[in-house]
Amino acid sequence: MQPPRCCLLLHLHLHLLLYLLLLSGIQADLEGSFTLRLLQTSTFQNNSFVDTEGLGLLEDIELGSLDKHTWTIHFYQPWVRPALPRGDWDTIENMIKIYLQKFNHLINKGAMQKDVPYPFVAQCMAGCEVYPNRTSRAFAYVGYNGQDFLSFNMDNATWLLSQDTKLSRYVQAVLQNYTAFTELVEVLFNDTCVDDIEVLLHYGKAALERQGETTLTLACQQPPFPSTTLTGTKSLPFSASAKPQVLPSARSM
Repeated sequence: MQPPRCCLLLHLHLHLLLYLLLLSGIQADLEGSFTLRLLQTSTFQNNSFVDTEGLGLLEDIELGSLDKHTWTIHFYQPWVRPALPRGDWDTIENMIKIYLQKFNHLINKGAMQKDVPYPFVAQCMAGCEVYPNRTSRAFAYVGYNGQDFLSFNMDNATWLLSQDTKLSRYVQAVLQNYTAFTELVEVLFNDTCVDDIEVLLHYGKAALERQGETTLTLACQQPPFPSTTLTGTKSLPFSASAKPQVLPSARSM
């Protein structure tokens, strides 16, 4: 199995956000902490059928998702799509499709070589939390069949085991030796995350302000659910600022 590519879709999204920064030259004043999360869930039913879902969130605002049938982007907020010209979105979608084709082929090939039983689920969550003083905390996690599998230590650029199995040690070794991937993770999440969030805050300021008012109203009306972040009509089984015990399925969102 060659899982290093399991998070490349997430990195394509962050590369897009960096491009937004270059186009706009926007600077934003952070008034609080904000978290950007990018998720991918790929369910391998057998060696010929894979169901892939992707989701991007700023705080609990869903920015967009990936159509699992056509692999095109569905925009959930009216202020996201206008940030880039149509031709640039087309380029991003083409890159995603190429990535997913390679991802499915490589994962299936590795699963057969390592006798991994079908069906199984591969998940990735990556992003960062930015604080008012413009410092940030980046994170990247890999899940396998709903269990924490690996995490990335941004301070020393190493992959850490969340469970000690033959499969997890194998994946850890492959990831650790994939220096280009490690460098990409470091640059995107440590170096550009603050700028990415500033651009999104500029475009989505009104939506975030409305979200804050809604959250305050809910807090006054009822006690908070433990370990759950309300999103209006949906809930996520983890805190936006903490590592999830189990990576969520995009379908459950």
